[in-house]
Amino acid sequence: MPIKLPEDLPAYDVLTREGVMVMSEERAMRQDIRPLRFGLLNLMPKKVQTENQFARLLGATPLQIELSLIRMSEHQTKNTAAEHMEAFYRPFAEVADSGEKFDGLIITGAPIEHLPFEEVTYWDELTQVFDWTQSHVQSTFGVCWGGMAMIHHFHDVPKHMLDAKAFGAVRHVNLAPASPYLRGFSDDMVIPVSRWTEIHRDEVEAAGLPILIDSPETGPCLVEDPCHRALYIFNHLEYDSGTLKEEYDRDVAEGKPINVPANYYPGDDPSKKPQNRWRSHAHLLYGNWINEIYQSTPFDLNDIGR
Repeated sequence: MPIKLPEDLPAYDVLTREGVMVMSEERAMRQDIRPLRFGLLNLMPKKVQTENQFARLLGATPLQIELSLIRMSEHQTKNTAAEHMEAFYRPFAEVADSGEKFDGLIITGAPIEHLPFEEVTYWDELTQVFDWTQSHVQSTFGVCWGGMAMIHHFHDVPKHMLDAKAFGAVRHVNLAPASPYLRGFSDDMVIPVSRWTEIHRDEVEAAGLPILIDSPETGPCLVEDPCHRALYIFNHLEYDSGTLKEEYDRDVAEGKPINVPANYYPGDDPSKKPQNRWRSHAHLLYGNWINEIYQSTPFDLNDIGR
């Protein structure tokens, strides 16, 4: 089954060309089923790229999914055309006022790691989002900074600055092979990492949260929060093959100190084409998450959170 997107959203054409099943509003209306409703709270500066990445993963499952794009109410993006934001995004305040509910919500990262959480201009509203999920969302997926912000809000787990950027395709270990979220996962895997902060293993364990995927090199990657019906991933399985390359090339062009992303280019040679060795695990993780939502979410959306 396809993912339902507006026909004029850039992701519609991108995913169609890739062979991902997408569906227009008109076609979806002819199907006598309830689609799963997912929201994407997009905090990344490159909105369209992030939309494509997550829509690709959500659209690869055998269920019909309706994706809604959400933004912070007062924060104005500088990297995406205002026309795009006006056409496809709704402010969170409008979503909250409507009373609508979602089967799943993804909260992305944001390039503001250097700031204490409380100094982020939209922090107060973001904490309202976190609390709102408990009554209006069946399951929430916090990604990178979004996951760090959620685990900090709900469990007071802090983030810690790194001396050097954790950057590359890093090998990780499957700590919970019996978890339904890791169904089909290998014992170890490669996952893109791109961050200046980290979450400490002992502080996650002290909060009583199970670590599902871990790395000896970069620490916890995937954490489950059953009490808040949430998953937190601190790395980027959703990344395209060339995303780390784009970040590296950008920093080199701007003269910023940056290491070649480790274990990413063949022979660590940035003149060679990078290899994608995480795509299958990305589809597995998001497919397993969606399946768990499908198995647990009520048929009547109004019953979510009761």
